Amino acid sequence: MAAVATLALALSASPALAAGTAGTAGTASALADRVTDDTVKLELRQDGVLHVTETVTFEGSPPTRKLVDRTRYDDGSDRLYQITGFKGDGTLTGDSITLKEGSGTATLEYDVKGAVTPLADAQELRWYAVGAWSVPVVQAKVTVSGPAQLQNLSCFAGVLTSAIGCTTASPDHTGTTAEFEQQELGPGEVLTVVVGYPTGATKGAPVLERRFELSNAFTLNTVTGGALAGLLVLMLGGLGLLYWTRGRDARVVGHESGSLSAVENGHFAPPDGVRPGQIGTLMDEQADVVDVTATIVDLAVRGFIRIDEQPRQAYDSPDWMLVRMPGAPANTLLSYERALYDAIFDGRDGVLLSHLQGSFAANLGKVRDALYRDVVTQGWFARRPDTVRTRWTTVGVLLTVAGVVATVALAWFTTYGLLGLALIIAGAAMAVGGQYMPAKTAKGAGALAHTLGFREYLASGDVGGDIPPAQRVELFSRYLPYAVIFDSVERWARVVSSVTGNGQQADNLYWYHGPAEWDLSKFADSMRTFTMTTSGAISSTRQFRSL
Repeated sequence: MAAVATLALALSASPALAAGTAGTAGTASALADRVTDDTVKLELRQDGVLHVTETVTFEGSPPTRKLVDRTRYDDGSDRLYQITGFKGDGTLTGDSITLKEGSGTATLEYDVKGAVTPLADAQELRWYAVGAWSVPVVQAKVTVSGPAQLQNLSCFAGVLTSAIGCTTASPDHTGTTAEFEQQELGPGEVLTVVVGYPTGATKGAPVLERRFELSNAFTLNTVTGGALAGLLVLMLGGLGLLYWTRGRDARVVGHESGSLSAVENGHFAPPDGVRPGQIGTLMDEQADVVDVTATIVDLAVRGFIRIDEQPRQAYDSPDWMLVRMPGAPANTLLSYERALYDAIFDGRDGVLLSHLQGSFAANLGKVRDALYRDVVTQGWFARRPDTVRTRWTTVGVLLTVAGVVATVALAWFTTYGLLGLALIIAGAAMAVGGQYMPAKTAKGAGALAHTLGFREYLASGDVGGDIPPAQRVELFSRYLPYAVIFDSVERWARVVSSVTGNGQQADNLYWYHGPAEWDLSKFADSMRTFTMTTSGAISSTRQFRSL
């Protein structure tokens, strides 16, 4: 009975015993993941290539190893170790070796380039022969042979930068082979071997790659300094070119400058017969808002348009009706004037200024084109100023973009980033300087000189003293569009409002009518507001928004 009881007890305990046995086996299996032996043979060839043959014995799951393929060389470069010709019982992915499943033994073979460093009086082979395995290494052995006698040798074990010596390091009896051993390397730890050879023993040299650092990317040296000096010369040359093209304008203007009267036989006579819109384009080389505004006032003064100021309540916005004058010879207008005249009325006899913001926007491009064509037709410019500016600006922008691309590329791969910056500066200078590149012809410069003389005449204050009162309203009104261009509209509006045909105050002008309870004493304020509102209406349209 006791034997039966004992047997029953044993049978009842067997499941737990079996489970405990399985758990112990699993723990033992986990503890068995290790490299029991790593034997490495290194052969340094005369061309500087290190041939590696490695036999690895392991237990448990196949381990992985991270090869050292990059280290810091100096402040500006990294040292590369190039692995080629890999074969054997494993796979190389990037810098990681994974051993194959199998018998627990793997043989690997590969070449390393870049492990030799020429020194002042020797050559040094340094290679991270064993280690960076994912599991512990129980024992490692390394044998190094080369094309010449050993001069010195050493080894280090531990982390990559460790200065702790390995277990043993010794040459063989021939003095051409070194042997190294290390017991117990932890996961990720490395056995580094260092062997010295005579100068010229191999043709090996480090493989370097510049490490990107912002401070190094823009190094100032002979090349970059010379490039910057060249840029300075280029910019000075560009300024010289700019002076040569525009300096001719200055010489002609200076030669022909002087105050010029615009009155001949008591009648208005602008310098060289130039209209306000033409003067504005000639002076600043731009067909812009103020030129169109001055042309509208000029068309009114010359009898093509009448401007009727609309009545308004205290908080209403001011507005004006532009009225087409019947019988006005529109066919005598210049091309840009006719384009503006047609854009304003567009088949109607009158239009509120407030309605022009959307109604004639599509035709304003024709006005600008006609103005630019006109200054070329007059012989003041050899080429359209807007075309010249666009050409230079486009080249400058393209050069700036190329400079940005070059700067990024040069800064990333070299230390010559300043060369790209030079292109950016040159491109930006060209894009900005392109706005000043349109040059007038000698005829254009002469017309500008007379225009500036006319402006001086108007600003002198001694105007119309000998003009008969009956002619002053028309004469001073003809001055007003030019005053818009010269930014003195309020002053001339006050001059106009001070006289009429008989020298007395009146309610209206022949080309400007005010609402009830309005007289010429309010004309200056009305005209200032009209020009501002008109310019705003024009600049809010698509063609003139950029101005």
